[in-house]
Amino acid sequence: MYRIKHFCLLFVIVVLLAVFSPVLCRKGQFLVVIGGGERPRPAMEAFVARAGGEKARILVITWASGVPDESFEAIKSELMSLRAGAAMQSPKAPLTSGSREQFVTMLNESTGVFFSGGDQNRIMDVLADERLLQLLKEKYASGTPFAGTSAGAAVMSDPMLTGDADLRLLDGEKVGIRKGLGLIEDVIFDQHFLVRQRHNRLFGLLIRFPDALGIGIDEDTAVLIEDNRRLTVVGKTFVMIAFSKNKSRFFNVMFLGPGESVYLSKFRRKR
Repeated sequence: MYRIKHFCLLFVIVVLLAVFSPVLCRKGQFLVVIGGGERPRPAMEAFVARAGGEKARILVITWASGVPDESFEAIKSELMSLRAGAAMQSPKAPLTSGSREQFVTMLNESTGVFFSGGDQNRIMDVLADERLLQLLKEKYASGTPFAGTSAGAAVMSDPMLTGDADLRLLDGEKVGIRKGLGLIEDVIFDQHFLVRQRHNRLFGLLIRFPDALGIGIDEDTAVLIEDNRRLTVVGKTFVMIAFSKNKSRFFNVMFLGPGESVYLSKFRRKR
């Protein structure tokens, strides 16, 4: 009888492990969004660590930059100073059939993905290729850490700010947007936020898209987002989080400073 009970217990344990081990071992998402300017060291350190540290293979996507080689060398130098294993530069835009396949291979082999600054529209011009867009989203969903600065921050949203706007107006219809990566549903990132006084365009978009959560990140500042839920601010200044609680022009607004954290669910309206 003892042996039978012992065997049954072992069988149950094996079944439970088979069912739950994929969940327990799954890597959560990790997103670093930098508002431009100086890249905060704690943000870069966290990104490199999540990418594997000395075993990291980081794909640096420089499509946004007008000087992709210079952008890559600057980012690579910083990554190497943080003891990342390797940094790889994406093939330059526009992609040919050959460089497209090369990019897919590099993406598959990477343990972290970093988007440089520049013009976010250039990134989405390449990602008009829906298959590449989907591959990037799947890579992030699988637990590979993503990071981006300036234009590389804007592209994380969907809708994505194109950069076209009259900052004197509070009118979301006159703010340029297009499809972006949309790594976190219903979140719109704005960058260089306080330095360039971009509050009007973000509030305008939140009026236009009342289900969205707006996150305005200042220069020299970044947010670290774990599992698409917990946001922590690092860097020198502030991050603004805002949303319309009742699909109206009454907004809940919070400013977070370095070291402060919040769960994004705190700002979500129950649907």
